[in-house]
Amino acid sequence: MSTKTVSSIINPGKSYQFVDNGEPMRGGMKDVFFSPDKSYVVAFYRDTQDFNSKERLKKIVTQYFEAFFLRDKTSGDFYKELYSWPTDVVELDKKVGIIVPCYNRNFFFKKGYATNDLLKGKEKEGKWFASAKFRVNQSKSKLDEAELGNWLSYFQVCVNIARGVKRLHSAGLAHSDLSYKNVLIDPVSKTAAIIDIDGLVVPGLFPPDVIGTADFIAPEVLATKHLNKTDPNRKLPNRLTDLHALAVLIYMYLLYRHPLRGGNYFGAMETEKEEDLLMGEKALFIEHPTDKSNRNFKREYGDNIEKFKPWTDLNKTPYTITGPYLKELFDQAFVTGLHNPNNRPTADAWEQALIKTNDLKLQCSNAKCDQKWFIYNNTKNTNCPFCGTKYSHSIPVLDFFYQFRPNVWKPENQRLVIYNNSTLHQWHANRNVIRNERLTDADKARLGYFSFHNGKWIFVNEKLTSMKDVSEDKQIPIGSMVEITDGKKLLLSKEDGGRVVIISIANQ
Repeated sequence: MSTKTVSSIINPGKSYQFVDNGEPMRGGMKDVFFSPDKSYVVAFYRDTQDFNSKERLKKIVTQYFEAFFLRDKTSGDFYKELYSWPTDVVELDKKVGIIVPCYNRNFFFKKGYATNDLLKGKEKEGKWFASAKFRVNQSKSKLDEAELGNWLSYFQVCVNIARGVKRLHSAGLAHSDLSYKNVLIDPVSKTAAIIDIDGLVVPGLFPPDVIGTADFIAPEVLATKHLNKTDPNRKLPNRLTDLHALAVLIYMYLLYRHPLRGGNYFGAMETEKEEDLLMGEKALFIEHPTDKSNRNFKREYGDNIEKFKPWTDLNKTPYTITGPYLKELFDQAFVTGLHNPNNRPTADAWEQALIKTNDLKLQCSNAKCDQKWFIYNNTKNTNCPFCGTKYSHSIPVLDFFYQFRPNVWKPENQRLVIYNNSTLHQWHANRNVIRNERLTDADKARLGYFSFHNGKWIFVNEKLTSMKDVSEDKQIPIGSMVEITDGKKLLLSKEDGGRVVIISIANQ
């Protein structure tokens, strides 16, 4: 074992140390060594990097690093936590490498499996949280409960991933290999880290190094992979293929199954060819509304389908349990956009749909429910889709309206479902406040809260300066409360972008 020094090819005179024990961690394309204090790693490419590759890496650690983290002070810190972004390019004995900060400690398993410590200390690759195999009690591979979080945890994880992809795309970049291998997640802290940033594709300048990771490669890439890279019909990773991978990730983190990996069989052929058809030319959504030929899981689970319920039962956990906003995007991603990339939802669309869906959440009345939360289904009888428990409370539902012109209010495709001690925020009261990574602390502060008190629903106004009960034509000053009843109309704000809500009481 020895400590070696390596020099930057960008910053003359700057050097880094790493510990060489002769057995580096081996990634797909790189050998990885830790610094002496384990604050960063030095990752050397095994293959020779040509001039264009070096220039790409230089741009990533200089131009794009500055744009992502230094120019925008509002969101820069957020993105530093979200990406495992390389900070320098080095060279030693004609081997090119990159300097990458080590992951935060929460992205390493504290316990791992429920029955043994084999995963303890390992990286929390997203694959561990994207399959029913790692979460049902009957499975030998079940993760410990302390690692899993609850269903709501994965919504925030998906928001973070969508934001990361959105930011890359807004800069004209594509990840090119977005998958659960290149995303670390921690459901407990509801965080994510997008890794392998050194493979970024700069369209028109730097072509992709790889076509992607199995299960996440877009159908058009698999269907044309036999063509030469110079063939104009060959489809290579780009922003649109990222959007396919993003949709797959979100589906898997919320439903713990793959959206395309069903039971379709194409006859006797080599495994690789069959896989290319299943995920490529013949790819079909397992929950396709009209073509049900791929709606079984025997290929993946064999005779163990029962063991992995409810996730292998599409009648109990259909994708519609994710709510109307996500259902619409899943349809775009896996029905109309599966073989038509231009129809795929953008990362920003996913982010906003996930956030709007979060406003439809209810806590399961069953304290022993594994998932703890579910999405309100807009039916007369509200039941948890995971454990079947009937929801025990009435449910106030606030539908939002915006002022189209003076005294003319139009409905928005947005609502807020109320449970005891739920809160109201600026992004609810004012449509001009967008809930994203750029929110200030003032924007994040709650404006009031809802409470079930003495058999009645009430709202306590803490910070809304112009709130009014329109139904009774009276002001609701800060520090006062208003009863929440069926049909009541409330003005939340008179400011530009301020909203009116109309209340309905469900599940009575």
